[in-house]
Amino acid sequence: MSKVKIAGHASGSGTLTIQAPDTSSSRTITLPDATGTLLNSDGSGASLTATGGLASQQVFTSSGTWTKPSGINTVKVYVTGAGGGGGGGGTADYSDSGCGGGAGGTVIEIIDVSSISSETVTIGTGGTTGTLLTSGGTGGTSSFGSHCSATGGGGGEHGAVANGPAGGFGGTGSSGDINLKGGGGGGGNDQTVDTLAYKFAGGQGGSSFWSGGGRGVGANNGAYSNVDGNNGSGGGGGHGHYTRSGGVGGTGLCVVEEYK
Repeated sequence: MSKVKIAGHASGSGTLTIQAPDTSSSRTITLPDATGTLLNSDGSGASLTATGGLASQQVFTSSGTWTKPSGINTVKVYVTGAGGGGGGGGTADYSDSGCGGGAGGTVIEIIDVSSISSETVTIGTGGTTGTLLTSGGTGGTSSFGSHCSATGGGGGEHGAVANGPAGGFGGTGSSGDINLKGGGGGGGNDQTVDTLAYKFAGGQGGSSFWSGGGRGVGANNGAYSNVDGNNGSGGGGGHGHYTRSGGVGGTGLCVVEEYK
């Protein structure tokens, strides 16, 4: 008859002896967990219960209410602010290109929810697009109740700003275990020469924790796609030629991982 012996600490207490069953028909091992709940296994693990660990998750792409499922005691939340909008082009020529919007910040926090049944989730709205000679809008702030929040990214400047247009700033996470800054938007261009020789594309949108930013718009009339941000990233910068607008900032995001 085989035995497995797990020794405790140096005082000699806490010894656990598991004895293998004599017959193949008796294979159940029953152990209590830290709270005294019995853990049962028939050998295959099919009937193993109360094991803890990640049980489920909820994803919020718009504001709402998180409701705690039965048996959940701890959550790990990821909250990302919205991205800033890309700046529009400058004057209607080949050379003035807008800047990319900044990405929203991200906060990560582990929260004891044993005494909490629900929380308000706020999701920031993406920054508005910058049209010709208009800068992009700032992204909105996202939050999980009063526990933690992340601000949105700044809008990119338009392409005719004096001394060179600048990309939008990245948002910032706060009050979490980990607070992350979103990526800044790429710079644009302000030229006085209207020629294809200076056909600089708009700035790239800043990258968020989840996603890359929208691409900058080119001077070519056909190069106008995938400019919007996504999951908190910034919109790409627009272009003066063909009066192309910048991309809209990506909406914020909240992911709630739920643990027993």
